[in-house]
Amino acid sequence: MNANRDRVDAVIAGGGMVGMTLALALAQGGLRVVIADPVLPETMEDERFDGRVSALAFASVRMFKVLGLWDMLAKDAQPIDDIVVSEGRMGAKPSPFSLHFDHHEIGEKLGYILENRHIRQALFKAAAREKNIALASGVSIERIAIEPTRAIATLSDGREIAAALVIACEGRESALRDAQGIGAVGWDYAQTGIVTTVAHEEPHRGVAYEHFMPTGPFAILPMTGNRSSLVWTEETSIARKLLALPEDGFGAEIARRFGAHLGAVKPVGPRWSYPLKLHLARAYVKNRFALAGDAAHTIHPLAGQGLNLGLKDVAALAETVLDAARLGLDFGQAEVLARYERWRRFDSFVLAVATDSLNRLFSNDFGPLRWARDVGMGVVDQITPLRRFFMREAGGDLGNLPRLLRGEAA
Repeated sequence: MNANRDRVDAVIAGGGMVGMTLALALAQGGLRVVIADPVLPETMEDERFDGRVSALAFASVRMFKVLGLWDMLAKDAQPIDDIVVSEGRMGAKPSPFSLHFDHHEIGEKLGYILENRHIRQALFKAAAREKNIALASGVSIERIAIEPTRAIATLSDGREIAAALVIACEGRESALRDAQGIGAVGWDYAQTGIVTTVAHEEPHRGVAYEHFMPTGPFAILPMTGNRSSLVWTEETSIARKLLALPEDGFGAEIARRFGAHLGAVKPVGPRWSYPLKLHLARAYVKNRFALAGDAAHTIHPLAGQGLNLGLKDVAALAETVLDAARLGLDFGQAEVLARYERWRRFDSFVLAVATDSLNRLFSNDFGPLRWARDVGMGVVDQITPLRRFFMREAGGDLGNLPRLLRGEAA
């Protein structure tokens, strides 16, 4: 045995929002954790690294409060009071039918919009204060060797770390997942997500809009101040042309889709674009190895559930591991980790199918189908129990919730 080999309880590949949150949950439960990421923290915290925002479900906010993150985030968080879902075509009158979700019906905010950079900044500050977390910055995990009683992770700087469990949170192109022989099923949507920030004359009053258009959804997400984040889905060929436009032309295209309800609008931030894909890992665990976040699943962003799905993984995996550790069990064994896989795999599959179906249902201009979905939205809007169900579901508040999502320590 290598006497100089570091020994910890868990090694996490990927210091993004899911990986860092998982490290905090495990560390606060008493486990020693190493996080390895080739990207430096100061790069990930910079606003130029990632222009996206995240819509945190209220169950995710409960978890952030338990982990001591929310006090650092609250000042930058924009509450979502209402969500309006509608559809239409450019140059045509909007559909007379829409779906309106009002937070007063369930007694709490529908969620909060936060810039990803602010979430990352809070996570790194919290991790720096946690004695059970060691951050290996600027390095990646090159390979892992699974032994009967431990896994050995070899870092790109040559270090070796022994742990009961290695967790891949390194994104949808996870090299460790592929090296462990875990396949994935999925497809490319031939759509691109365009993300930018706009300023507008009138206050948004905490209302988020999801406007379905034939080429894809156009989401307007309220931010602090008179600003909104656009998550704009287009066919990839069209998106390339839009992204190449000069500033005034790009602003004009935004205005055509945005509408006049918030007055004049103007892009005020850089443009980012992301190819949209669906993928689901065929397994979430093997002996001494687990997947979480985008390494396990990537879904269409139309429902704003990508990060929340990863945070559900965090809550379930942390509870599975910590419960086993408290009982003196070897939490890296596949039969222990199977509880986590059962907990999360079906839920992730259902949400992936739902978002995929919605995208296919609305991303077309077939007349009879357009009429049917408009009427369907109008009917749902009139059924209060059904509206409340959808709001609770979007808030991550239904089903067998892990303790962290209920606002309790893991």
